[in-house]
Amino acid sequence: MNYRFLGTTGVKVSELCLGTMTFGREADEKESQAILDRYLDAGGNFLDTANVYGRSPGDTEKVVGKIIAGKRDRVVLATKVFGKMGNGPNEQGLSRLHILSEVENSLRRLKTDRIDLYYLHNWDHPTRIQEALRVTDDLVRSGKVLYLGVSNFAARHLMKSLCVAEQRGLSGICCLQAQYSLVERSVENELLPLCREEGLGFVAWGPLAGGFLSGKYAPGGKPNTDTRLAVSKDPQEASWKNKATEHNFTISAKVKEIAAGKGRTPAQIALAWLLSQAGLTAPILGARSKVQLEENLGAPEVALSQEEISDLNKVSATPLLYPYRMYERTVR
Repeated sequence: MNYRFLGTTGVKVSELCLGTMTFGREADEKESQAILDRYLDAGGNFLDTANVYGRSPGDTEKVVGKIIAGKRDRVVLATKVFGKMGNGPNEQGLSRLHILSEVENSLRRLKTDRIDLYYLHNWDHPTRIQEALRVTDDLVRSGKVLYLGVSNFAARHLMKSLCVAEQRGLSGICCLQAQYSLVERSVENELLPLCREEGLGFVAWGPLAGGFLSGKYAPGGKPNTDTRLAVSKDPQEASWKNKATEHNFTISAKVKEIAAGKGRTPAQIALAWLLSQAGLTAPILGARSKVQLEENLGAPEVALSQEEISDLNKVSATPLLYPYRMYERTVR
């Protein structure tokens, strides 16, 4: 396992991040422990969770807290705040009230005295970003949070957050987590270049597009009833309807072709392409089982040729929007 700096911090994280969304849900506690242990044995040290994950909000953090017992200092632990944690009017968002309540709940569930990387999980339109950044600065100064990240922010929101933090002398943002894969490359327009220019880490969620790039699917088929693509309540980002397009099946076919030629799996090829992208810190692996994790751990060993990367870039390219298509014609 290779390691990369998390943005401009002095912290090194493994090039593959272990996501825990399946823990306590598709993977029971025993399987979750096996997945974590194998990941640590492979040299992984970057663990991602969120307060809203689980059959009920908070359940996954509880599982993570149990299985990292005695191993806490071996992982850079990331969790998130924003999502709805209950039915009360103040049980979601990025208000001072909600963040201060939820950071204590996350610390308790995770059985730890610090959160290494705390993500603002979404942009909160009603709450001024100054409020969120002030309270997270307080948490960093107290030692309960070490570093601050954001997730699912638009480029303008990320840039605004960076400017507010710098102007007010608040603890800065070191990392963005956003969706990125061969079938979702829109971050290449602004978010990924912005992270490179500002020295932010970039962590990719959904690197296999909810399993679509794993090679299991073909045009006319349907996902198994227990897969994320089948059961997702998100009509846009993780649904079969969103992923099963002619364009995406063309991408999947090219991934399968390259995988067959190299004696690798489609998932390994899709992850290897992502690892080749400039500015990426780590993709998040969301394994349901130790066997699935084992396959994904082989991705860094895959050496894609420039021709293979170019072929994947071409087949997965999306039409350039204005003003980016103008930039293509005006390079000096």
